[in-house]
Amino acid sequence: MNTQRPTPARSFWPYAIIIWMSLFATGVFSYIVFAQGNRMELVAADYYEQEIRYQTRIDSVDRTRAVQKDVAVGYEKGRIRITLPVEHAKQNPTGSIHLYRPSNSKLDQLVKLAVGASGEQQVDAKSLQAGLWKVRVSWLVGKEEFYFDQSIVVGS
Repeated sequence: MNTQRPTPARSFWPYAIIIWMSLFATGVFSYIVFAQGNRMELVAADYYEQEIRYQTRIDSVDRTRAVQKDVAVGYEKGRIRITLPVEHAKQNPTGSIHLYRPSNSKLDQLVKLAVGASGEQQVDAKSLQAGLWKVRVSWLVGKEEFYFDQSIVVGS
């Protein structure tokens, strides 16, 4: 008598599980490589210190609201024009103009505030890359600090 055992049919599931796990591992590895290639930076290098001083900035912005109609920042023909109230210009304000590039902090520039008697200062913008810039002006008149923030688009 010839008793042959039938060969069992091979199951597809072990291969499917191995293929699925391999694809999953490849996807996770690809995501890690992608994530490592992206630069993640804070808005500013001293972000946490700025956060602590935030209340003084709020107070400066509140003081600026009272004279906001006389404060302006604009871009025209390769120059950024900053206008402060004439009353402030007569008191020789001190301060700074921070040209902030949101997409690349390496392009940021800091310019000393030096307004004329008319309350205007012009900053050369020919060296700035075209695109969105934030102009942050902070000035001190007497013992009061003021702050104004305006976005501009620099043309090429």
